[in-house]
Amino acid sequence: MVSVFYFCNMIDCIVVGLGLAGIAFCEELEAEGKKIIVFEDDSQKSSTVAGGLYNPVILKRFTPVWNADEQLEVALPFYEALEEKLQTSIDEKLPVMRRFAAIEEQNMWFEASDKPKLSKYLDTQLVINTNEAVDAPFSLGKVKETGRIFTGKLLKAYREYLQAKNYLRNESFQYEKLTIEDEFVQYQNIQAKKIVFCEGFGIKKNPYFSYLPLNGTKGELLFIKAPTLKIDYVLKSSVFLIPQGNDVYTVGATYNWTDKTNTATEEAKRELVTKLSKLINCEYEIIAHVAGIRPTVIDRRPLVGIHPENPKLAVLNGLGTRGVMIAPTVPKQLYKHLEYQAELPNEINIKRFEDADA
Repeated sequence: MVSVFYFCNMIDCIVVGLGLAGIAFCEELEAEGKKIIVFEDDSQKSSTVAGGLYNPVILKRFTPVWNADEQLEVALPFYEALEEKLQTSIDEKLPVMRRFAAIEEQNMWFEASDKPKLSKYLDTQLVINTNEAVDAPFSLGKVKETGRIFTGKLLKAYREYLQAKNYLRNESFQYEKLTIEDEFVQYQNIQAKKIVFCEGFGIKKNPYFSYLPLNGTKGELLFIKAPTLKIDYVLKSSVFLIPQGNDVYTVGATYNWTDKTNTATEEAKRELVTKLSKLINCEYEIIAHVAGIRPTVIDRRPLVGIHPENPKLAVLNGLGTRGVMIAPTVPKQLYKHLEYQAELPNEINIKRFEDADA
């Protein structure tokens, strides 16, 4: 059944895009009693195929994630509230174990654990590997306060929630049909006070915000079935392994800065298989291979703010590889900026690129 929308009164906001950024902004609007309509066409896959980890430590260099403390303080209650609202489990507390390749990496771990921003996250008691299927002769380091959000499950449940309230349009947004008036924006039969674009890499086709330097990084994941692996934690080395249950694991991820398609490639598959061979010593079967474009920015900070010429248009994008942690925080900042003219932090404000060629 196709829903038909007729509005006698103006709504508060049109939201374009329903990935993690779109969901978080919808939650902010709903908490404030705002009327919304959401457009989603399934063209962007980064939230759908994401590993979904929240991890406050960059394990390649043993450095803290940007604003990790503040992000976790907001993110964990946010996902807990969504579980209650949607009546579904989406947050799994899951330890992350970093495989050490040499004694030197162990020493780097201990040095990092003495730093104020890392001490509460890095366990100084090394974990001796006893699993013959895991190749970790130099032990494992445990990261605390970590877990995984089932992003695919969240997106499906939230879409169903919006559909039940008649807030969702499953269709592509056609920019040429948007009219900007003095007091509102008009799109087909909808009048709204604001429109916020949360399109991920889809922003490259957006005539209002395509000038922003969102590069996009393609990531590919494998799903494998490994009956003898038997790990109940995230295993991180040059790739990560995330248990999904029933002996299924996610293996990822690749980084490709030139290919901008959602098509899985043999090249990435070979890369993941090669790296996996150095991490586990057991047989497995590849059961799925997926790809998506992460909305990444050159300075690795989100793109948030109001269009320089059209103040009724705003953008919420560029969450990058750590969208699960960042998504609950920046929509609050954008909402306060739109509603109360609160200043956005310079590091996320799109004004930092205002000299870019439009």
